[in-house]
Amino acid sequence: MSLESKFSSKDRGRRRPRLRGLALSGLAALLLPAALTGAQARARENLAIAAPFEVGESPAGNYLAALVAGAERDTMAAATFFREALRFDPRNPRLIERAFVAAVSNGNMPEAFGLANRLIAREPDNSLAHLALGVEAIKAKKFAAARAHFAKGGAGQQRDITATLLTAWSYEGEGNSRRAIELVDRLRDENFAVFRDYHAGLIAMIANNTAEATRRMKAAYEADKNTLRLVDAYARFLARSGRRDEAIKAYEAFDQILPNHPIIAAAQADLKAGKALDPLVKDPEQGAAEVLYGLGAAGGRQGDELAAMIYLRLSLYLAPQNGLAVITLGDIYERIKQNEQAIDVYALVRENDPLRTTADIQTGLILETLGRPEEAANYLKRIVDEHPKDEDALSALGNLQRAHKQYAEAIETYSRALSQPSKSEKPNWPLYYFRGISYEREKKWPQAEADFKEALKLFPDQPLVLNYLGYSWVDKGLNLDEAFAMLHRAVELHPTDGYIVDSLGWANYKLGRYDEAVKELERAIDLKASDPVINDHLGDAYWRVGRKLEAHFQWNHARDLDPEPEDKVKILRKIDQGLDEEENPAAAEADPKRNGG
Repeated sequence: MSLESKFSSKDRGRRRPRLRGLALSGLAALLLPAALTGAQARARENLAIAAPFEVGESPAGNYLAALVAGAERDTMAAATFFREALRFDPRNPRLIERAFVAAVSNGNMPEAFGLANRLIAREPDNSLAHLALGVEAIKAKKFAAARAHFAKGGAGQQRDITATLLTAWSYEGEGNSRRAIELVDRLRDENFAVFRDYHAGLIAMIANNTAEATRRMKAAYEADKNTLRLVDAYARFLARSGRRDEAIKAYEAFDQILPNHPIIAAAQADLKAGKALDPLVKDPEQGAAEVLYGLGAAGGRQGDELAAMIYLRLSLYLAPQNGLAVITLGDIYERIKQNEQAIDVYALVRENDPLRTTADIQTGLILETLGRPEEAANYLKRIVDEHPKDEDALSALGNLQRAHKQYAEAIETYSRALSQPSKSEKPNWPLYYFRGISYEREKKWPQAEADFKEALKLFPDQPLVLNYLGYSWVDKGLNLDEAFAMLHRAVELHPTDGYIVDSLGWANYKLGRYDEAVKELERAIDLKASDPVINDHLGDAYWRVGRKLEAHFQWNHARDLDPEPEDKVKILRKIDQGLDEEENPAAAEADPKRNGG
């Protein structure tokens, strides 16, 4: 899990965070490879309040609305408007195709399959339509029909990983595991080696071919011990093969890479309690779903959101119990800013799934993003009440409180999180860092300094902590040599982070090194031109070196970039009066508050 993704980009320098992007995202880890019914999902209040849209009477208007919705990746609106547009032009193949893509990406699977049939009646070689219909056939256990669709969709190409693996799973559905594995082995490109051995191993497991399953799963695991899905499948196989100790070791090794992952923690707890672990893939339907999930997760990481949504929707059609696929789909909706749909997707994670709390945390953070802070706070508090020892839930609540300047409450929440037993100390550094920020805002510098130092013990050379502590020392006139060394090191580690470069420039300014300040602050502006504080800082530095016309330009620019209200008052005064030559630097009024959080 990328720890930096647990806090907003505003926290990377010396900013008050605006809650956009606050997500305590364990999702980066959840995306590592591989439509629910209401009865299968947790019964819960519908928290999403989608923006209303009206279907018009004009076919052209509905078509244009559908195009706009599609461009914005609003799959619900796109599916609705394309459906209406199609009513007026039901034989138009381009319109059928667009409506089909919208329906499948929105999870309207019966409608999608109907449109796929209409599409191939007009375009017999449409690969995506054949893929969808092949998946429908696998669900119905019509494996020969599924293969026919995959073949028409271009499965004749050996390197077509999608069609090859899905066709292999269709043979396993008929009990022909030998043919299935032979087909998987046609993926000879070494870039597919792990995927090849992984699926061959899963097929061999279902066929009770223990020797082949052992060989293939071990090969896949040895080649890639960093992929959660693969590690989980391998450890479950070991446990079910009577090799419980090896399974525990595999989980423990992964726990060193990504500590306290909920899926790994749940499996470890079951093993230690003597419970049997279910196989990751139980039947050919789930095997085909695993192919689609892996492709969807990979596509989501590479920025191909529409293709990723289609693969994930098809995967969930076959295996609605896959919480990772649900979380991955919800994260994609978040990234494309379709937050109401993300909430709806997260609600589909099952109540007994280890990822249920992860989905709840993300939902709470989305509520804040949607401008519903009180509801978000209450939602996260409820999660903490239900899971009082969950470090991620406590950290998310603490981040929310800190962002709303409830520093005393944030300190208490972070302290509760830090009091929980952890298998690894290193993940706690953000908690010390955030609690240190909260202490500093509460004007409790000794406690803040102690937390920053503790964070650096756990993660030496962490640029965010180096930046905050180094700047604060400069601001207070303490440990100046060490402070500047920290700031230079932070910039060296993150040379393209405008906020951190700004810290070094502003520290130079605070010590009267105005020429050096200008040099660094100009670099910071190049990196983060739209930040009001950096523009304000550069204006001050320009003034001090006699470049007063440029100073006014920067201050005017800072004024127009929506600065914090208290900063805007100071900026307006400087535009009117300039800087008094006798006063201390004025842009931040010696305020270390900007130094993070």
